[in-house]
Amino acid sequence: MTTSPLQPLRNTRILSLALNLPGPAALVRCARMGAQCSKLEPPVPAGQTSADPMAHYSATAYAAMHEGLPVFYASLKTPEGQALLHEALADTDVLITSFRPLAMAKLGLDWDGLHARYPRLSLVRIVGATGARAEEPGHDLTYQAEAGLLPSLEMPSTLFADMAGSLAASEAVLQAQLARAQDGQGVCIEVGLAESAQWLALPHVWGLMEHSSDTGGAHAGYKIYPCADGRVAMAALEPHFAVRLCQAMGLPAVGDAATMREPAMHSAVAAFVATQTRAQLDALAAEKDVPLFTLA
Repeated sequence: MTTSPLQPLRNTRILSLALNLPGPAALVRCARMGAQCSKLEPPVPAGQTSADPMAHYSATAYAAMHEGLPVFYASLKTPEGQALLHEALADTDVLITSFRPLAMAKLGLDWDGLHARYPRLSLVRIVGATGARAEEPGHDLTYQAEAGLLPSLEMPSTLFADMAGSLAASEAVLQAQLARAQDGQGVCIEVGLAESAQWLALPHVWGLMEHSSDTGGAHAGYKIYPCADGRVAMAALEPHFAVRLCQAMGLPAVGDAATMREPAMHSAVAAFVATQTRAQLDALAAEKDVPLFTLA
């Protein structure tokens, strides 16, 4: 059993040009895996703290993702900036970007050119959508909408596409390093935020969140209920957990799925939970080994 964090990217040098959320979040994960990470940002505009839009959306998020990260500044549209970038690339294993392909080409950073100049360098290219759609404009909200993750007019609870994209990008770094270990050549991996959102949405596509599904509310042990002073996310889905829930409610210890789907069982669980405080439910979870989480 490993008792300390693995460092599979130890001695891997990563340079990121990626702004906003997915690229910096991916860099955080890579750093936690032991990579030597740095970031190149455009020059800081007068009166601002960073040219990265995330610094303006949320100074807290920007600070969290850049803590301890070496950041240097250069305009890639100038000869001086290009010289600084290529000096860094000569000593880089993986480059992470978030520009559209045409913008990359204008900066002289198309994959063919990079690979010819730096054969061992890998490129992880974060785009809105992969392939022919890579030039399309979009954002987390549009990718969530496309994936079917916006069921109402309510804004989503988090930036699912961006964060899934950051996971895919950090995974791509690992893939690139494994691939290079085989033949010594760098690779280009394109990570699409649209595809990342679609991956998260697969349980929805498969029908797992339909009301008729056990994980969509049909199972009385897997549901959100109001309690005396808040809510509880009950997750007694497997038969042994459902049996323990029934026992705690003073009901026969029947935990089969068919019984747990009956309207009477839904009513019984709802009635029991309504009488319980969050503290009582937390104690029940600890005593009976029932998976649940209480909320205000």
